[in-house]
Formats: sequence, structure tokens, C-alpha cells
Amino acid sequence: MTPFFGNLLVRVNAGFLILASAGGLATDIAGSFFGRGAEAVLLGDAPGAGIGFIEAHGLALIIGVTLWRIAYSRNWNAVLATVHALLGTANLLFWQFFIAADVLVVGYVTTAAHFLFVVAHLAAMAGSIRLAASSSH
Repeated sequence: MTPFFGNLLVRVNAGFLILASAGGLATDIAGSFFGRGAEAVLLGDAPGAGIGFIEAHGLALIIGVTLWRIAYSRNWNAVLATVHALLGTANLLFWQFFIAADVLVVGYVTTAAHFLFVVAHLAAMAGSIRLAASSSH
């Protein structure tokens, strides 16, 4: 992958993480502390359970901001594929939360995006491996 496309992939990835996690944090805070919004139904009887939502979305925001500021390196592909595999798998494992909060569209969009980034970073890794192997001959 050329540096231009590598940087583009990382920037699109960062933008997605920043926007999705900021929206998630706003929803987490509204549900946890004010009993409002989509998560209120999930957190109404146990607002402290919002800690997991806030931690996950907060860490995704930190990763997104960090990504926005880095220079592309092939080494980031494995890290980012792993980040998105974790986030997408967590969405699938806790899919019932999207149903209960009546935010299925958010679930579909974010989960699909996570797995698209997994595929994109794995493809970038495979391309980098092939490029490295061909240049060593």
C-alpha cells in the first residue's frame, strides 16, 4: 500500500472512530446520568452499568484522535484490524442492547463499518507482505 492510500485509510478510520465514539459517549452520558436517550431503557435501573459503555467509547475516541495525528506505518494495520475486530465482535455479542435501545440502524452501520475496517487493514497487511516479499528477490 502506498503511503498516500495508507494515510487515507488511517484518516478515514480515525474519522469514523472519532464521530462514532463521540456520538456513543453523548448517548452514554445522557442515559447514565440523566436517564434520557436511547440507553435510558438499558441503564434506568442500573446507571452505574454505563461505565462499560463510557470506557469503550472513550477509548475508541482516544484511539481515533491518536490515529488522526500519526503518520502511516504498515505496523498500524495489525493494531487497527485488531481494534475493529474487538469492537465489531462486542457489538455482535451484545446485539440485544441495540434491540432493547431501539437503535438497530446504529448497530448495523457501526458493526458493518468495524468489519469493513478489519477487511481493509488485513488487505493492506497482505499487500504489504507481498510487496516486501517481492522486493527482497
